[in-house]
Amino acid sequence: MKSSSTLDVRLIGHDPDVLAAFYVAHLGLVQRFVARRVSDPHLAADLTADIFVAAIESAGTYNRHRGEPAAWLTGVARNVIHSEFFRRAHQQETARRISGRRLLDTDSIAALVERIDAERAARTVYEALASLPERDRALVELVAVDGLSVAEAAAVLGVKPGTARVRLHRSRARVQSLLPVKAAQVTEVAP
Repeated sequence: MKSSSTLDVRLIGHDPDVLAAFYVAHLGLVQRFVARRVSDPHLAADLTADIFVAAIESAGTYNRHRGEPAAWLTGVARNVIHSEFFRRAHQQETARRISGRRLLDTDSIAALVERIDAERAARTVYEALASLPERDRALVELVAVDGLSVAEAAAVLGVKPGTARVRLHRSRARVQSLLPVKAAQVTEVAP
């Protein structure tokens, strides 16, 4: 099996073997990304599937010179989750949510609940991040929570790396001033 950095991401929509290797290599990353943002295990399962579908559909836009596949997939995940939150704010699709719940067995729900519980501290940080403007909040999330470098996060957000560094420094100081001591230590440990 190829490593995620040697995979030609542009082929995931056409080659089942490349898709399988890509999925295995990045499933944990996507599940952690989603679990830090939602607390409903059914929604987490739906979003994880939606992220991989979006990745398949947009695989042709991947440019290996702009960053690693994980950074590109993080950008895809961010867009999918943003779209879902926006959609939910404007309309209720009760039938879709209910049908998605019927597809999960008890063990799957328990695993998702466990993952969501493991990310509880990160959700506390997100509450503090809510005080930041959207552009700064996205930058902090990509770097401190999702582990992208400042340059990779800048590429995802379409800003210069120097601008991203200044915004990140100011945003971290503001968030840390709003967090209890224990949660502030979480943000200091994150890359």
